Amino acid sequence: MLAIGTGAGTLAVTAVSALCVGILGTYTLLHHQQVFAWMRSIRHADQSNAELDKPDQWLADLYKAQCRLAHKPCRAEDFEEVTQIGTMLRGVADQTHAIAPELARVVERVKEYVATALPDPGPAVKLSLLEHRTQLVKAMQQESARGELARAMMAAQQKITHLKRG
Repeated sequence: MLAIGTGAGTLAVTAVSALCVGILGTYTLLHHQQVFAWMRSIRHADQSNAELDKPDQWLADLYKAQCRLAHKPCRAEDFEEVTQIGTMLRGVADQTHAIAPELARVVERVKEYVATALPDPGPAVKLSLLEHRTQLVKAMQQESARGELARAMMAAQQKITHLKRG
């Protein structure tokens, strides 16, 4: 060591510090790999959540629309907004595989609900007792179909919330 011109202490300190720098560099590299893997998983989760945002918003809009029609007999023209949102949901149901069964169930319930539309009364001012009872039964069927639609929407929204949380 004397031929090198350094003391044993300086050489030992240099070797130990080089070893510490190497260990610290390795630890930093491993930490960065974990951070980048975490960022990739977060990015993937954000992309999949963005895919669920539209159906989630449409389900909320559908819920509001059907709530406006609750407890009142509706004719076909009253269902325009419900039909439009149902059509939009049907369009994305095939592309969102994670919630496709739930959206298909909602679309089916929308069809059933819209099918319960009461007929246009026409120019007749007075209804017979039989016609009145028939419309009353249809109105009750309509309300039942609306309840089924609401349950299907809640199930789909719960599934979306579950998927978004991870």
